Amino acid sequence: MNYIYLLINVGVIFFPLILSFDKKVHFFSKWKFVLPAILITGIVFLIWDLLFVKLNVWSFNPDYIVGIKFFGLPIEEILFFLTVPYACIFIYECLNAYFPGNNLQKYSFSLSNLFLGLCVAMLFFGYNHWYTVINFGFLLVILAYVEYVNVKFRFMYKFYRAYLVSLIPFYVVNGFLTAIPVVIYNDEQNLGFRVGTIPFEDHFYLMGLLLMNIYLYEVFKNNRFKKDLVA
Repeated sequence: MNYIYLLINVGVIFFPLILSFDKKVHFFSKWKFVLPAILITGIVFLIWDLLFVKLNVWSFNPDYIVGIKFFGLPIEEILFFLTVPYACIFIYECLNAYFPGNNLQKYSFSLSNLFLGLCVAMLFFGYNHWYTVINFGFLLVILAYVEYVNVKFRFMYKFYRAYLVSLIPFYVVNGFLTAIPVVIYNDEQNLGFRVGTIPFEDHFYLMGLLLMNIYLYEVFKNNRFKKDLVA
């Protein structure tokens, strides 16, 4: 039973890794952009994770982890920030390759403003809950930066489509993590509202995690593209 979280990580990355050699997507050829994006984002979220453990926002059920820890975090939790972003960026690239047309382009800026408004509202109503404040505060900052400061290239219409599709495996994976439970949430530090067994904030935790990964991925990819043009 103590291999449950490890097996979930393996299940998350198994098919995206195998299918990375698909001839149309050629995802393996983009690893040089994917890996640094995952590494940088992973460091940020691991610091966040350590803080949340210290603040008793969540903890890990010892019955479902192998017991190997680094800086107080289970090895499975560290792997989570590799497997989940890899799978989500893979979904992003597959959708872009197989479905280049995207009707969300007309609505992405409005969607971003809607989510920014939601972030402000959640900060107002959840100001005394650590998970709510840090989660929506982070999303507010990165979303505002991407939409209002980052003007070099636009990708949010592609991001929202990938996020919506990523919610399907999210409900499966996070459903297991929160129902068993592998991750134990302190409901005093969140709004106390759940979709099934999944805290409401987790949906936007995924959005922030995915947005930072894809933003950095696009930065690295676009910079390389410009260098190739100059060369």
